Amino acid sequence: MNAEPTPPAPESGGARARSRPPPRGWTVGFSLHVLTGFIAVAAHYSVMWALTRFGMAPVPASTVGFGAGAATRYALSYYAVFSPADGVPVTMLRFVVALTLQMAANSLLLAALMAQGLSVWVAQVSTTVALTFANYVAYRLWVFRS
Repeated sequence: MNAEPTPPAPESGGARARSRPPPRGWTVGFSLHVLTGFIAVAAHYSVMWALTRFGMAPVPASTVGFGAGAATRYALSYYAVFSPADGVPVTMLRFVVALTLQMAANSLLLAALMAQGLSVWVAQVSTTVALTFANYVAYRLWVFRS
């Protein structure tokens, strides 16, 4: 009698293998990216708001808030939005590279919009919207590629 072949054990990035979401199309993936982005933006803006209330200048406060949002974004992207073929060490390194570019773009665009006379919050929301599209493409094609 032939026995059914045993499926290979799931790859493990640690003690337990993580459950990966199924691969998604661009529309569904972008929609999830936007939804989870609201949570990341809430972390960013909450930290930025608190720091400006304590007297920090808007651009440095936004940069620190950006870090809080980035940590939130990575976790949600890795575990809920994308189906990365690579584990945390590889995707984290790519994420840090992308994040460095995003942080610079965020700070430069925010400063430029404020220099044009926009209030800090209008400038920050505009910056966030502009970067959302570029971030999704970078995450899907490079950071969390499947």
